[in-house]
Amino acid sequence: MIRLSVFLVLAVPMTAAQADVTFSKDIAPIFQRACQSCHRPGSIAPMSLITYQEARPWARAIQEKVLKRQMPPWHIDRNIGINKFKDDPSLTDAEIATISGWVEHGAPEGSSADMPPPRRFTDLDKWHMGNPDIVVSMSKPYLLRAKGGDEYYDVDVDPGFTEDVYIQALETKPDSGYKVVHHCTTNLIEDPVDDPVGLFLNEYAVGKNADIFPNNSGRLIKAGSKIHFNIHLHPDGEATPVQMSLALKLYPKGVVPKYIAFTQHMGDSADLDLPAGQITRSDGYFRLPRPAVLTAFQPHFHFRGKAQCMEAIYPDVRADSARPGPARSDTLSCVSDYQFGWSITYNYADEVSPLLPAGTVIHVTTWHDNSDRNPHNPNPKNWVGSGQRTNDEMGFAWVSLYYLDEADYQQRLEARKKGISEPRP
Repeated sequence: MIRLSVFLVLAVPMTAAQADVTFSKDIAPIFQRACQSCHRPGSIAPMSLITYQEARPWARAIQEKVLKRQMPPWHIDRNIGINKFKDDPSLTDAEIATISGWVEHGAPEGSSADMPPPRRFTDLDKWHMGNPDIVVSMSKPYLLRAKGGDEYYDVDVDPGFTEDVYIQALETKPDSGYKVVHHCTTNLIEDPVDDPVGLFLNEYAVGKNADIFPNNSGRLIKAGSKIHFNIHLHPDGEATPVQMSLALKLYPKGVVPKYIAFTQHMGDSADLDLPAGQITRSDGYFRLPRPAVLTAFQPHFHFRGKAQCMEAIYPDVRADSARPGPARSDTLSCVSDYQFGWSITYNYADEVSPLLPAGTVIHVTTWHDNSDRNPHNPNPKNWVGSGQRTNDEMGFAWVSLYYLDEADYQQRLEARKKGISEPRP
């Protein structure tokens, strides 16, 4: 599913101004804003883009990646559904044209006098959501052996909360062992005797960013609760120490949000059947029992993920009629060119978050590419089915949401129809 917009960017002619683009004056500021959080020494990217000397050998590769909108990683389809999100790191069309023009004219360095002051980084810059209020970390790393099958490691950590707190945003990241962490889920253990599994809190998958809750919504962590880390590991030939951390941004003391936010599996394809050499479609469904606001969408696959779309199928308001008519639906979001290694959460801007009535069916359509055209496919000659292992497959969406009562839903719906801001609780 290649979108026309990629080729429209390629076809834009260079302006005279773009012909004079230099790294120091024009490219370095773009890299500082959109690239250097990852492309710097000690971070997750394979090369640094801090200086001209570091960036110049990669000029053609950079041009290719940005023209295809594969970098910075933000793979939502801009031609379908909602396209306004929180913390969108993607490049504008003008920035892409500037980078491409720089490369086409020999990638000149320019004057050192035009170079902006270097961006200063701290250990907190790894968090997409900004500086957290508290970071909960494993007390010591787990050493993953060099070879063998997938491993799972479980550990409880006491964050030390002596009173209830509410979360505005949260994010899980490896402090070490990026390459071998397939995923990590965190659960809240409120009562280790009656409920040793606990409540799902957050998930990290390779390349994931933060879960950011809308105003006046959040998650409760009760006093005395522990954080349970469940880590899925995949050896890669070298013994690797793995340590995970969970960052939390909290509501001020005494502030209790009205809405309880949570994240839900939707559209699971439990029995995948992916023949070798083929692209396969699967469909899954989830019915909303109450009115809801969807706040984020994140496709989840393993190596063979290709694309995923999320659609809302509305309940028929004329269900009591002898001729109820066809179902009305909206495509909410699509990722049409999924790139393995980036399990991105797309947090909707508050004013465009899907506002859906009770009974709406969330339809998730997923495509897997089990062919040799998929560069991430470890073995395109093998059939693949569902499973937890890294070499197995999954297909579902993580969807964040909160429920409303009917009066609240109707009030918000009326405000949207009139084009005014929704009432704040």
